[in-house]
Amino acid sequence: MRVPLSWLAEYVELVPGTTPEEVHAALVEVGLEEEDVHTFEVQGAIVVGEVLEFVEEPQSNGKTIRWCQVRVAPEGETAADGGDAVHGIVCGARNFFPGDKVVVTLPGAVLPGPFPIAARKTYGHVSDGMIASARELGLGDDHEGILRLATLGIDAPVGTDAIKLLGLDDAAVEINVTPDRGYAFSIRGVAREYAHATGARFRDPVEQMSPAEVSGDAFPVEIRDEAPIRGRVGSTVYATRIVRDVDPKQPTPPWMVARLKLAGIRSISVLVDITNYVMLELGQPIHGYDLDRLRGGIVVRRATPGETMTTLDGKVRTLHPEDLLITDDRGPIGLAGVMGGADTEMSDATTNVLIEAANFDPVSIARTARRHKLPSEASKRYERGVDPQIAAAAATRVAQLMVDLAGGTADMGGSLIHEAPVREAIELPTGYVSGLIGVEYTDDEVHDALAEIGGTITVTDTGFEVVPPSWRPDLTGRADLAEEVARIAGYHRIPSVLPVAPPGRGLTRSQRVRRRVADTLAAAGATEVLSFPFATEAENGRYGSVDGEPVASVRLANALDASTALMRRSLLPGLIGAAQRNRSRGLNDLSLFEVGIVFLPEPGRTYGTPGLPIGDAKPSDDELAELQAGIPPQPRHVGVLLVGDVLTKQPGQAAVPAGIVDALDAVRQIGLATGAEFEFAQGSHRALHPGRTAELRVEGRTVGYAGELLPALAEEADLPRVVAVVELDLDAVIELTDPALEARAIGTYPAATQDLSLVVDRAVPAAAVAAVVRDGAGALLEDLHLVDDYRGQGVPEGSKSLTFALRFRAADRTLTAAEASEAKLAGAAVAAERYGARIRE
Repeated sequence: MRVPLSWLAEYVELVPGTTPEEVHAALVEVGLEEEDVHTFEVQGAIVVGEVLEFVEEPQSNGKTIRWCQVRVAPEGETAADGGDAVHGIVCGARNFFPGDKVVVTLPGAVLPGPFPIAARKTYGHVSDGMIASARELGLGDDHEGILRLATLGIDAPVGTDAIKLLGLDDAAVEINVTPDRGYAFSIRGVAREYAHATGARFRDPVEQMSPAEVSGDAFPVEIRDEAPIRGRVGSTVYATRIVRDVDPKQPTPPWMVARLKLAGIRSISVLVDITNYVMLELGQPIHGYDLDRLRGGIVVRRATPGETMTTLDGKVRTLHPEDLLITDDRGPIGLAGVMGGADTEMSDATTNVLIEAANFDPVSIARTARRHKLPSEASKRYERGVDPQIAAAAATRVAQLMVDLAGGTADMGGSLIHEAPVREAIELPTGYVSGLIGVEYTDDEVHDALAEIGGTITVTDTGFEVVPPSWRPDLTGRADLAEEVARIAGYHRIPSVLPVAPPGRGLTRSQRVRRRVADTLAAAGATEVLSFPFATEAENGRYGSVDGEPVASVRLANALDASTALMRRSLLPGLIGAAQRNRSRGLNDLSLFEVGIVFLPEPGRTYGTPGLPIGDAKPSDDELAELQAGIPPQPRHVGVLLVGDVLTKQPGQAAVPAGIVDALDAVRQIGLATGAEFEFAQGSHRALHPGRTAELRVEGRTVGYAGELLPALAEEADLPRVVAVVELDLDAVIELTDPALEARAIGTYPAATQDLSLVVDRAVPAAAVAAVVRDGAGALLEDLHLVDDYRGQGVPEGSKSLTFALRFRAADRTLTAAEASEAKLAGAAVAAERYGARIRE
């Protein structure tokens, strides 16, 4: 919200000379964040001049310029720049005549840009200044010709300071308005907040406007909401006024143009400018209809399926049954609270105006604005809550301005529907505010603070009953009132105290293990990424399903992007997207990982949160269980992606590209961090390469997969043919791992090492052979790993030779070679019994 200081000063006492920075500082004290300061960026000698005469001089480039003689100071006086009273100025515009009063920027002046003005030789003359247009002054977009003061209704003496005359000496402070403080989207609201911060006297503009008595049925209006959202009727207040015989071609006064410009709204026409002005002033959106183009009365209703309308931006919009409409006998003439229709807009031909000031349901307006992608100044205010008590006063204010500035006549025609619900009192027990904020406030301080914000207070035996003011829909509970007391009394009174952590708490085991996994992967050279948890239907089906069967997904009701309207079932799409973006920026060798939640709803089950009562008490265990049951399973996964080279090419060393071996190494790193003993088995996943996919198991339960992406999927993502990936259920790994797992003691006696080569059928997995050898070798076997997989000469067709390196050690003695050989052969015997393995000679 941009607030011109001259406008602010109309409703709250500003000390003369108050700077924008001082206003910002005061507003920050009551919780309004400062953003920026806006000015017209004009300075120097800019005065009212009178065109005495000019000579038109055609140029060789086809352009005709005017060599003008312009009086810039009264006869016999020196000009503001110290020069003669009459200046010769070259001008290319052709919309002025001798005798016109214009705005002249003299040498030394600076226009927005910055654009300094100096005497300079051009077209064979020395142009001693410039005659300015509205755009050059920063007042608007009109650059078709110079600004003639007569078109603004101004007849000021020659030499008058044009900066002050046109309101260009004003400045505006910009503040950030949070969603709960919509009242600050008005000069009225900001003036009140400034009064809270400084103690300056506040003059409520609404109290200065006595709504005119109008006949309730002089203009027919009906609110017919047969499908309210969440039981809230779309409109509870609707006020209209009629102004006749307006002149829409009257100029908007410069003070209004300047204020609107500083507030961030461009001047359009006097009628539209007045409605925007009152909206900024009071926070009440206003819409004006060309009364002569209306057909019958107005009905406020919901749209019917398939209904359409053309909005002011010229677009034909297909309406949704939730959309709240303003209609007449022909159909929709406006999207309520968002944008009017093109059929009844005010134009240069409008002579009779129907003024609308209404109050609409915030939820309905917010949904309509987002559904049609139509954010507007009106919807921005409605969706935050507009004061329901000011509609009639705002309509009267607009009518009076149209009478004063557009020459109209306000008649008694109009209507007023006022069915806003009465706000209920909030109980505020004695001592509640002090207990919540941590500052000792007296009862008088609490009472005075709440009275200052406009609350109606009743003293009770236990404390206060407070009815919040109509412009504060955000005050719904006692905690909100406590916050207001803290704000008005001053945040500086709240001490900065570091709370003492209660003993016996800290990170849970799952949190500690998750951090250890992230630290371990980072220490191994991987980079952690954080991707959006949104996915397409194709991504969830491809990466979130192992066998390609249809899967259930959580669908967002109001997605940021319609193409990614589902919650992810896998971390891999996010990792692939991150790799794709980084490679497009020249980073070709990547090792990425992410620890995050995925969403795995059960097929055919409907999820949702129950309507639990809102109160100050902590929810019961049953209520918490009910809430938890309404949420789909959200396990935490860990995903890893490797692409490019894991070892770059160096002198004497060839590059080593990433592959499934590196994916399995990442799994082993996760095993070190979690204490899990992973089992690798040949696996199958619809997104991974057949034959290069490992199923990951812990205690016999599948917890994830590692392997290489299908080359077609890698190519689709503009990645190299080989992309190694891992995804596993970290919550399941932690659950299946013994929390009391301790490091194994280091043996002090020598180890005995032997190799074992077994010939087995090619279809038998090496991991399965290793498992049975480990079981058969017994407790003396300390380590076993595969060192060779040979298929060739000397091995029967259809078989393979697996060579394992075995290390034996006893905890209490030095093993003999015979003991080690006996254990090795015992393992080989079990492999022979289970898989028909034979020792290769």
